[in-house]
Amino acid sequence: MSIKESELILNKDGSVYHLNLKPEHIANNIILVGDPDRVKKVAKHFDSIEFSTEKREFKTITGYYKKTKISVISTGIGPDNIDIVLNELDALVNIDLKSRLTKNTLTKLNIVRIGTSGSLQADIPINSFLLSSHGLDLNGMLQTYKIDDISDLEIEEAFIEHTNWSEKKPYPLIIPLSYSLGTKFVSDEIYQGITATAGGFYGPQGRVLRLELQDPELNEKIDSFQFKKHRVTNLEMETSAIYGLAKLLGHHAVSMNAIIANRANGTFSKNPAKVIEELIKYTLDKLVD
Repeated sequence: MSIKESELILNKDGSVYHLNLKPEHIANNIILVGDPDRVKKVAKHFDSIEFSTEKREFKTITGYYKKTKISVISTGIGPDNIDIVLNELDALVNIDLKSRLTKNTLTKLNIVRIGTSGSLQADIPINSFLLSSHGLDLNGMLQTYKIDDISDLEIEEAFIEHTNWSEKKPYPLIIPLSYSLGTKFVSDEIYQGITATAGGFYGPQGRVLRLELQDPELNEKIDSFQFKKHRVTNLEMETSAIYGLAKLLGHHAVSMNAIIANRANGTFSKNPAKVIEELIKYTLDKLVD
């Protein structure tokens, strides 16, 4: 059965609604960044540019880096935007946009997030790189989908017990990275750990301005959580949504984090732009290696 026009919305030129892209505009290797301005910071390393477009916070540049075709796309902030980006990217490669039918042969994309993050652990310093071994989903977006068998139940149960997790909050999912893609980015200079993904910047990340928190001690509980070799190392707003949707849709996903703040030590990078630039170059080289 074909997908209804109200469910998969296309622009007048046949491009997908939010990303403003057609299938021929993207590569199988996708780099996601939050900030639209960061798209150019990645694409400046390309040897050539093939295509570019933008609509709202979604900006795309597709080109070649060391003979490998790559698309870099800005997502904006938060899991709700990731829901848009991942679903529309999948539609571009796995749905025939004219017949609105799912293709018989499905394409697996390589999706790599390059983002900034704050460390929750005193021993993970500012200006370092971190590979998310798992995404800890604290925001509930993924639970609108059928999510059987995408997460690590053993770690989740330990986390719920340790934090005395409120039943009024969405169940916390802990979703692993794509191991086949993730091995490309591992090195001695890279930290690894569970990346917590919040649904907002203030209360959802334990910040207090004028509103009280449901659990004022939650950040401290998250910071102190440890299960076997696993601990929560950093906090941001996209990784678990990328890992979860990629796994559900059959794509490979990895999240690379530039640690520009350390909340345990109360420190912030003196030159975050330099750290991000170094992570971009590291990620591009590892992706095409």
